[in-house]
Amino acid sequence: MSEVVDIYTDGACKGNPGVGGWGAILESGGKTRELCGGEKLTTNNRMELTAVIRALGALKQPSRVRVHTDSQYVQLGISTWIHGWKKRGWRTADRKPVKNEDLWRCLDELAQQHEVEWLWVRGHSGHDGNERADALANRGVESVQS
Repeated sequence: MSEVVDIYTDGACKGNPGVGGWGAILESGGKTRELCGGEKLTTNNRMELTAVIRALGALKQPSRVRVHTDSQYVQLGISTWIHGWKKRGWRTADRKPVKNEDLWRCLDELAQQHEVEWLWVRGHSGHDGNERADALANRGVESVQS
C-alpha cells in the first residue's frame, strides 16, 4: 500500500434535524483535496457519517488511512459498536433498529477496502485539520441554504 492518507472530517447541522453540511480534507504526499456538500433536511450524525463516506469513496485505490473525526458517534460506531449491530441483525443492544443503518452499511463496506485507523479529536479546540473540515461543513450548509 502507498503512503498514509490523513482524512479530516466534520458534519454540521442548523437545527437537528435541519439543513446540514459535511466537509472532508484528504492529505497525502504533500497534496490536499477538499470536499464538501449539504442536504436540506438531515441530522448532524448523518452529516458526520456522510463526510467519512465521501472521503473514503474519493480514494482511487486501497490505502492506509487515518480518519480524524470529532464525532465519537462515528469513531466508536465504526470501531466498536458495529460488530454487535451486525451480530444482532443491525439491532442495538436493546433490540432497537440501528439509526442511520443505510450509512453505517455503506461506511462499513468502504472501510473494509482500506486499512483504516479511526482517531477521535476534540472538536473546536484549535486542531487545524478539524477546524478546516468544520469550515467546509459549514460551506456545505451554505450551499443548500442559498
